[in-house]
This record gives sequence, structure tokens and C-alpha cells, in this order.
Amino acid sequence: MATQRMRELTLDLRVERFSYHQPFRISGHVFTETALLVAELSDGTHVGRGESAGVYYLGDDIDHMLAEATRVRGAIEDGATRDDLQQLLPPGGARNTLDCAFWDLEAKQTGLPVWELAGLSPPKALRSTLTLGADRAETMAKAALAIDPDAPIKVKLTGDLADDIARVVAIRTARPHAWIGVDANQGYDVATLAELLPVLVSARVAQLEQPLKRGREADLDGLKRPLPFVADESALSLADTASLVGRFDVVNIKLDKCGGLTEGLAIARQAKKLGLDVMVGNMMGTSLSMAPSYLVGQLCDIVDLDGPTFLARDRDPGVSYRDGMIHCPAGIWG
Repeated sequence: MATQRMRELTLDLRVERFSYHQPFRISGHVFTETALLVAELSDGTHVGRGESAGVYYLGDDIDHMLAEATRVRGAIEDGATRDDLQQLLPPGGARNTLDCAFWDLEAKQTGLPVWELAGLSPPKALRSTLTLGADRAETMAKAALAIDPDAPIKVKLTGDLADDIARVVAIRTARPHAWIGVDANQGYDVATLAELLPVLVSARVAQLEQPLKRGREADLDGLKRPLPFVADESALSLADTASLVGRFDVVNIKLDKCGGLTEGLAIARQAKKLGLDVMVGNMMGTSLSMAPSYLVGQLCDIVDLDGPTFLARDRDPGVSYRDGMIHCPAGIWG
């Protein structure tokens, strides 16, 4: 539903940092903490909250997000709405923070949960992947044995072909019956990908996420996909969605990329119309980031909302993970 124009809002912006309990490695990067932009949007009675981690590979870091959100503070406090926000800011972390704060505020003002305002069914617990950061093959195999045995496993690769093959084989050997997906985070080119694919098929890997660099999508034209390919860095916003058809099978929606729940829901609905499967992911963050993504997840085929599991501490109340599922109590957000 369209938002009504609201007056006399105040916007508080702050930066919060959450350390990881151990370094997290993917292709080309090692992370030790998440810096989050947190917004609180108040009408004097009710307060709506949102947070974002941004998009590191686009330079959408904490300084950029804070500057972008500060730039539109005056317009918001003068009465701009969530609908107006879609034109005030481009997709990215700042818009996500503010968009989610608007949704949360509207829910508190109306007494209706966000899922109902967004035209969704009552949310249910979702089966969510748990992610293994890239490490030595034997270390990752031990980690695969240590996590929830009911959870699907997402495996981070590095683009080093020999090491990645060893990782996949070791994890499959350790967990012969688990759902396993791998995420290359742009680490491959067409030649090395051709060598990786038979190994993934042999290991019964369920999907391959973002094999090539963003901008090299045309290299996938005509390439046989023996398992589903997932677009992540190649699918930033609604504007990218149509171009994925014929090159990818699944689109990974992250609210930090697309700029909020408003556009995330639009991508999910558009992708399904185009015949694409839909996945919801995260750029890390606390349970305050997971809660709006959890609503997108209600429309998705694959769910990857394990960001808080990497943090040394989470917010309270927070989401919980048990029996392979993520559970998101209504009191967290929305």
C-alpha cells in the first residue's frame, strides 16, 4: 500500500560496530567486524528502526551510507514519505536503512504488522543456510560437522581452483546427505569455471552463486549450466532483474544492495514473473537487518539469513536458529 504523507518527523542516525567471533574469509576479502548504519525515525510518539551494512564491493561503506542518509535528512523531516525515498536516494545501504525505518514506523502508527501492510501472508519460520567461510579444506569439513545437522550449508570459495575443489570434496565427504551450495563471490573466469563445474556436479552441489565478476555476465551466454547459477553481485536492483534471464537461474535479493524492503519485494515478484527462482541473502548485520529480509524470504525458494551467527553479540531480542530454521519473533522489528 502507498504510504501517507507524514509530518514532523525527526531522524536520528548513528554508527554501531559489531565484531565477528572469528575472521570470515571469502574470495578477495577477510572481514573481522560489521559497521552498521542505524536509523531511528520518530513522529514524537512512535519510533521506526532500520540498519544496513552497505555493499563493500561498491564502495558503499559506513562513511558513504552516513553521508547519503544525512543528505536527505531535511527532506524526510520536512515530510517526505517512503514512496518519496525511492527517488531521493539510489539503491544502497542508506536507502535500505531509511526504507526499513519507514516500514517499522508505519507498522507502529497503524497497529498493523509490516507483513500485512506489504500484502504478505503471516510469516513462518524458514529453512536457512549456515555459511562456512573459506579456510583449509580439513578445517571446513570439521566446521561442517559442527553446525546444525538440519541446516543447508553454504560454502564460500576463493577462486583458487585446486583449493576450492579440495574444499567441496572434503565437505561433501563429511556431510554426505547435506544440501550444499557454493558461493564464488566473482572469483572465477570462464576457463577456470569450466574446470570447476564437473566437480560441483559430482559432489551434488545444489547451486553455484556468482561465478564471474559483475560486468562479465555476457560471458555466460551460451554456457551450459549443469546446476543452477545464482546472481548476487550481478543483481543489485530491480533494474538488473530482466537481464539475468538466460544467464542465471536464481536471483539473490539483499536489501543492502537494492535499497530496502520496498524494492526487495518488487524484485521477488518480478523475478518470479520472469521464471527466475528467488533467494534472499544478507550483507551481514544483526537481527534488525534479518527481520525485514525474513519477510522477503517468505516469497523465496532459498534463504540465507545467517548473518547474526557470525557476530560476537547480537541484539536482544534477536532471531534464533534451530532445527535448520530461522525464527524471527514479531518484537524484533515491524
